Amino acid sequence: MDNTILSFLQDRKKKTILLSELERLVGGQISYEDFALLINELVQRGILTAVKQQGYNQKTIPLANAYRIVHSKIPADYLQEIERLHFILDPLIKLEAYYSLSASEWTNDLPYILLLNDFLKEQGLPANDATAPERSYTLVGDEKWIDEKGGKKLLERVGLWAAMNITYLPDPLMLAVNQLARREETSLHLVVENKTAFHALLTYLPDTNFYGLIYGAGWKITADIFMLDKQLGLKNHKPCIYYFGDLDYEGISIWHTLNMRCPTLLALPFYQALLSRPAARGKENQVCNEEALAHFLTYFPAPEQEKIKNVLANGGYYPQEALSRKELGAIWRNASWN
Repeated sequence: MDNTILSFLQDRKKKTILLSELERLVGGQISYEDFALLINELVQRGILTAVKQQGYNQKTIPLANAYRIVHSKIPADYLQEIERLHFILDPLIKLEAYYSLSASEWTNDLPYILLLNDFLKEQGLPANDATAPERSYTLVGDEKWIDEKGGKKLLERVGLWAAMNITYLPDPLMLAVNQLARREETSLHLVVENKTAFHALLTYLPDTNFYGLIYGAGWKITADIFMLDKQLGLKNHKPCIYYFGDLDYEGISIWHTLNMRCPTLLALPFYQALLSRPAARGKENQVCNEEALAHFLTYFPAPEQEKIKNVLANGGYYPQEALSRKELGAIWRNASWN
């Protein structure tokens, strides 16, 4: 009934309406008491204002004989739809966010909201974990919906994201394996931050006693390193992991985070070779993680510690690319790796 009156008021071009017209609109479908409550609610919402000069009726709940229509206060059609669905959808679905969003966003999201409602009515909240593609397919029949088509944002918007029990699996490690390496109790692995260094060192992997060469891809390695044992299946082997990245604040922070999650040594010979080169410029805006830097410096003798601190403090850094392919290969083959 509320929507019927709102639709009528929205379409009405005149700025005022008589009480008798409103009464004819409901046509005796509700009692006078309910009708009066409905009209007074519209007054409280600012949609109707009494024209006091026209006076009031003389009933137990007095109503003005005429009202002025404030069209700007009448909710758009889609807002009326939101209000209606509040009472129909599963109570776990929250629609409050849509009152401040555009009609197009509501229109785009509504088919998925209805699918979520069907899922909740049939199955309730999921009890078991599932990956995003699995949960996407179960909810809306499209395995890419959550990760690639805005599904996560919608689930957050309606308050269901945490309840969906979605788990994210780490990406597979990008690595190369040295089949010639001796199968000892401890297997050596080298993680390099950048793609260029990975490809440069790949040629020399068979000439070393390292079992694995791993492309770290910046920060990704900090989440994916746990896949090492699973991918290589090194039963009864203890991995010994070395790390070589750019000698800048970010590269140091990546190593520090990786080391906290999985013990990782610095590939010191590579870093010491970088320190023999001129420092590059261009990383002035990087933020220093003081804890990471302090831990990183413990690997170096005092003179090199001071050099690193001074270079970084003045916006300098040493990229992995400062070492040529041949230099990288020679260092890897000839250094002592314990």
